[in-house]
Amino acid sequence: MELSHHGGHQGVTGSCHQLRFKNGQSLLVDCGLFQGRDADAHPDLEIEFPLDRISSLVLTHVHIDHVGRLPYLMAAGYRGPIYCSRPTAKLLPLVMEDALKIGFTRNERMIRAFQETVAKQLRPLDYNQWQEIEGGAQIRLQPAGHILGSAYLEVDVDDQRAVFSGDLGAPHAPLLKDPQSPQRADLLVLESTYGDKLHEDRTARRARLEAILRHTLEDGGVTIVPAFSLGRTQELLYEMNGIFEQVQRETGRSLMKAVDVIVDSPLASRFTEIYKDLQPFWDAEAQQLLKYDDQPLVFENLTTVGDHDEHRSTLDYLKKSKLPAIIIAGSGMCTGGRVVNYLEALLSEPTTDVLFVGYQATGTPGREIQAGRDRVRLRGNTIDRRAKVHTIGGYSAHADQQNLLDFVAGIEQPPGEVVLVHGEDDAKRALHAKLAEHGLTVR
Repeated sequence: MELSHHGGHQGVTGSCHQLRFKNGQSLLVDCGLFQGRDADAHPDLEIEFPLDRISSLVLTHVHIDHVGRLPYLMAAGYRGPIYCSRPTAKLLPLVMEDALKIGFTRNERMIRAFQETVAKQLRPLDYNQWQEIEGGAQIRLQPAGHILGSAYLEVDVDDQRAVFSGDLGAPHAPLLKDPQSPQRADLLVLESTYGDKLHEDRTARRARLEAILRHTLEDGGVTIVPAFSLGRTQELLYEMNGIFEQVQRETGRSLMKAVDVIVDSPLASRFTEIYKDLQPFWDAEAQQLLKYDDQPLVFENLTTVGDHDEHRSTLDYLKKSKLPAIIIAGSGMCTGGRVVNYLEALLSEPTTDVLFVGYQATGTPGREIQAGRDRVRLRGNTIDRRAKVHTIGGYSAHADQQNLLDFVAGIEQPPGEVVLVHGEDDAKRALHAKLAEHGLTVR
């Protein structure tokens, strides 16, 4: 096997890896969009590598940094099969519709034509089932615990096994099944996003989220949560629902009537509907909850904002009313979308809180706010920040350093070689050192 990278190797985003077989055929794993500083280094998104020997594509999940260059891949002439999990196949059309509208065209006919083409090439797979694919290899998808439908990939070819982690999630995440280590990996391609950090456990992160909800109520301010439409938004709604019910049971006082929770993202609302349709793929905890709460992502004080006029009226209302509210809006890294309008209007208010629950790439406005900069540039304008800034790492969709080490340690036959991808230099160096302490060959 020969491994090469077309993105996601020297940075965090743009994941795209090619595995070549002895017979000259090859498999492509993901084809993602570059973001933040990675995008500055890759301004041309055209596919520059040859496609003639790529017989299959596997998508590990539908986050844009793993699928966002799919339109460019299709435009370059790729017409082979696209393998993914069944939930990913359900979510992909909506993700690509949004990506096309942002980066290509808002022409509905062209978007439908692209989606119809992709639909013909999609090959949804069940988890934990080996599948023979073009080029003489076999693949198997296993739950990765990152977002619904996420998978890590096992590839058997030429009497060897390669494992691509995709993005691994932390254990005990709401709604998602914990990732389990593979039995064997001659080659392990491992993400390292948080290779130098440890997350809070679920009890601690939930307690901090509850404290922020109570603080929002007490100071009558607005808490802005820049959240990715897929994954974090649904998990936050699930956790908030549980917190509201717990507070009411313990105190006899409902937070629901005192603070509004507003999801201002049509895309997130549509994803939430799909999440509800995919309940069979939820974890055991969520399945148990469904026995007495058939709507764990919906609660009394939850409002969803639809069109642009409704968004503007909601923003104006919050600025004038000075009433407590939790705003969940995209984009997750504050690079655009409706969250930027809220930040522009409210970041300078001392009663505003900004809560980050996901990774902020270097070079993004989200990273600048998270770092506590007093002045932040948003869409070319400089905003004075008086808002308080919080980060709850426990809600990250990514495994932390210990989770990654546990995933590797759990492989019964230790990997012959580990290749670190999808991480900044400091994170890679820290994880490299830890893995090397266990006698592993790492590059």
